[in-house]
Amino acid sequence: MIALVYEGPRRMEIREVDVPSLGAADVLIEVAYSGICGSELSGYLGKNSLRKPPLIFGHEFSGRIAGLGEGVGDVRPELRIGDRVTANPLVTCGTCRYCAAGAEQLCTDRKLLSASLPGSNAKYVAVPARFVYRLPDSVPLEQAALTEPIACAARAADLGRVTPDTDALIVGMGPIGIFTLQALQIHGARRILVADTNAERLAFARAMGAETINPLETDTVEAVKLLTDGAGVGLAIDAVGAATTRNACVHSAAAGGTVVFVGLHEADSQLPVNHIVRNEIHCVGSFAYASSHFETALQWVAEGRAGLSAGLVKAPLRDGPAWYERLLGQPGAVAKVLLTLSEEEL
Repeated sequence: MIALVYEGPRRMEIREVDVPSLGAADVLIEVAYSGICGSELSGYLGKNSLRKPPLIFGHEFSGRIAGLGEGVGDVRPELRIGDRVTANPLVTCGTCRYCAAGAEQLCTDRKLLSASLPGSNAKYVAVPARFVYRLPDSVPLEQAALTEPIACAARAADLGRVTPDTDALIVGMGPIGIFTLQALQIHGARRILVADTNAERLAFARAMGAETINPLETDTVEAVKLLTDGAGVGLAIDAVGAATTRNACVHSAAAGGTVVFVGLHEADSQLPVNHIVRNEIHCVGSFAYASSHFETALQWVAEGRAGLSAGLVKAPLRDGPAWYERLLGQPGAVAKVLLTLSEEEL
């Protein structure tokens, strides 16, 4: 089959590789759309310790079932060849204390497609049957491919303990930031500020009802203080993962507020710990999602409450390397890129 293979920092090539072999309880999915994730951009640069070449990236995807392991009927008898599906790419054991408590994202034996396992930037991807979700007829395949990043946003909003009185800040209007904005709105946040240096993405946010800050024009923390009469926000979410954005969130939080760290761009950052202590700021990391968040995300997509129309680009898999470079540079109005096989590649 055709696959886009990561071969080292800033090196990706289209290769012929073997079709994934199936275990007894595995499902083979013919990929329709495979999204480019921000964590994979870091991996492409060689800055993600989980992604070692050679590796097939891709963990946000949708497609159709092309094959079933011989034991799938025992665990998921409703699955059929040709079913339209998406899948939770965070493969967990199901038996450890975290899985038993519904916190699968903390599983001691978790494996992620595109990191520990081959991903979906290929014609086919193999996934254990218990992580496969059939799609409602009303959900287009391109929107279904957004379920995974929306699940990340659902988890971040959950950790933020959003109420109708919540004033929030989101730093970073990449896909996770955009979907987090939608999640906060679904949860009923009273007021949402967003900060980003991309003017087109700020325009997306304004169209969605947020107030915007461009750090190239004004200091983020000063702008937040001005807009909140000096109080700061009750919830600040960093959807970038850089030292500057993490610090901006901490300093924008009100005393007693919460900061949720989602972005993974930099492995280490210095933070103002004394400021955090003296203001009793609650800081928490948000990694991926539990299965309940993935199911919530798919429900939101089915209901039309979350997803993308503007800024969604569908591009041939062969153009993947060029899109990785563009997303690292000046993506403009592009919010999410979905890679797909062209007719000649099929």
